[in-house]
Amino acid sequence: MTFQNRTAIVTGSASGIGRATALRLAGDGFAVALLDLDRTGLSRTRSLIEEEKGTAHEVPVDLRRPEDVVAAVDAAVSGLGSPAVLVNVAGVGVAANVLETTDRDWDQVLGVNLTGPFLVTRAVLPHMISGGAGVIVNIASVGGQVGLARRAAYCASKAGLVGLTRAVAVDHAKDGVRCVAVCPGTVETEWIDKILADAPDPAAARAAMAARQLDARLGTPQEVAALVAFVAGAQGRFINGAALTIDGGMTAA
Repeated sequence: MTFQNRTAIVTGSASGIGRATALRLAGDGFAVALLDLDRTGLSRTRSLIEEEKGTAHEVPVDLRRPEDVVAAVDAAVSGLGSPAVLVNVAGVGVAANVLETTDRDWDQVLGVNLTGPFLVTRAVLPHMISGGAGVIVNIASVGGQVGLARRAAYCASKAGLVGLTRAVAVDHAKDGVRCVAVCPGTVETEWIDKILADAPDPAAARAAMAARQLDARLGTPQEVAALVAFVAGAQGRFINGAALTIDGGMTAA
């Protein structure tokens, strides 16, 4: 990677894809600002980075609150410098169709999955523009490209995130800023573990999830993080405004 500023901001970095991405970028030489609401998870991610001689800065934040996001980005910049890379990973979901989705669930999912990336992007963009370069990677989902059963709010939020990605790319390419969406399929994360634990037959539920991929397995957070690192790096500089699918062939069948 060829950025002058070697700072990255990763939201949702307390666990799952966010933690794997933070670790990967730290391994690539970035100082990483870790944004999440889970303080315990943030501390664990920071410890893992520091064990490998990397640099990380914890910034607990509720990404749905505009004033808190501005303060968090200011804290990240103050602690580590202007960011060259932003990865919006934080996301939540509920198992519900439209009729089952409550107002509270809708607000929660859209708030974290779509409003959060919008707010962080809005706070980070001036720093990237002033530096003449930057990459924003939004972790969307195959649920933003196709419909998933009983994931109405989740699909809506991720489709919105793909749209936001393309709009940012169009608006800010002239400023030297790229924006790309990465759309994972089913990935082995703590969220998936919770879904399986709540299932009547966890083993059967896991087998059904695995069967959706052509190679009959779940993806790993590290595989998604590797794609993020490629997109953000010099070899990915011709990728802009795209929605890149990484789903083990889930949407090919």
